[in-house]
Amino acid sequence: MFVICNEKTQKPIKIWLPDEDSIEGACLEQAYNLSQLPFIHQWVSLMPDTHAGMGMPIGGVIATEGVIIPNAVGVDIGCGMGFVSTNIKASEIKEVTTGNGSLIQAIVGDILRNIPVGFNRHKIAQASDTLDSAMQEFSKYELNKELSSEIETGHFQIGTLGGGNHFVELQEDEQGFLAIMLHSGSRHFGKKICDYFHNKARELNQKWYTKVPDYFRLAFLPVDSIEGKQYIDWMNLALDFAYENRAKMLIKTKDILERWIHKYTDLRIEYTQEINCHHNYAAIEHHYNKNVWVHRKGATRARSGELAVIPGAMGSFSYVVEGKGNPESFCSSSHGAGRLYSRRGAMEAFTCEQVMLDLKAQGVVLAKNNKTDVAEESRFAYKDINEVMINQSDLVTPIKKLHTLGVVKG
Repeated sequence: MFVICNEKTQKPIKIWLPDEDSIEGACLEQAYNLSQLPFIHQWVSLMPDTHAGMGMPIGGVIATEGVIIPNAVGVDIGCGMGFVSTNIKASEIKEVTTGNGSLIQAIVGDILRNIPVGFNRHKIAQASDTLDSAMQEFSKYELNKELSSEIETGHFQIGTLGGGNHFVELQEDEQGFLAIMLHSGSRHFGKKICDYFHNKARELNQKWYTKVPDYFRLAFLPVDSIEGKQYIDWMNLALDFAYENRAKMLIKTKDILERWIHKYTDLRIEYTQEINCHHNYAAIEHHYNKNVWVHRKGATRARSGELAVIPGAMGSFSYVVEGKGNPESFCSSSHGAGRLYSRRGAMEAFTCEQVMLDLKAQGVVLAKNNKTDVAEESRFAYKDINEVMINQSDLVTPIKKLHTLGVVKG
């Protein structure tokens, strides 16, 4: 970790990378903008997977006094990870064949058929405790008429994967045991909330003649204002939605896994170490003698002893980690490997054939409806997850290292 404190900063910037040459210019410029915000508490923290985002870098962590920033949470509110280990050795199913190819192929193919991906959603409304509770407390949400209809349409999105870097994977840990890992968030529900309140914050900031320039894309809301309280209510609803979304997909994936394994083997599945954690959110926490709003945008909470999941790129390694509670990062760590190439840049740098051959060489089964954009998620479009882990050795302790066997992508 190194620290930047110069004429461009009003508060220090702490970066979990070897040196300034390791960080892209656009990301560093956004960090400078954050450091100049008048309500930043202590400093700006950038995790080792950091790269430029919308307003605030992905892999960024800030603590604010009295305000909340929609773009410092991001459009996919509650995006995060689900994980569960099993007692089954991956070697016991790798060579099993079915009428649908290998058992791994059959399982990931079935997941793709039963969990809507990309822009798809359920044709029939799904049960949701989160959305039912929201309807019972509808008075909290009804004033934001542009958003209130999303509570109803959310019933068609709960339990769906999305696209981009979201995935469901079958993985093998270093002891050879099979595991399930998935990455998803609040879908269109969270994006609508972020866009609505970011625009609301921009309008209010202009009226207040705030010193925060509009081009920073960091419009803020005081947490004690009507709009600030509304955003917090909607953000927390999106967080609960994202948590339930992952939980439902994990249940569906377990059901599919059990059905196929029971059909073709005599193995009995048991599950351990289940984790469900966010990496896009804001929460009130106590740091350096103050209650502050910690914004984690593409960063995972890593309190002392807390378990979390840090995925690598498709076909790479992923980690289950235990937090060390480092106060300098506001008890945070990276949320993944972090992009080296933009999506467009990856499509220009790598071909579909290159990615498919790379996955085949590693023995990774890919289930994806449309492979024309698969290069966006090439493992070479991301930083080396092992280097990321080295750079945050003071933030987390790895307790499981996992490799992809089969992956479902939108």
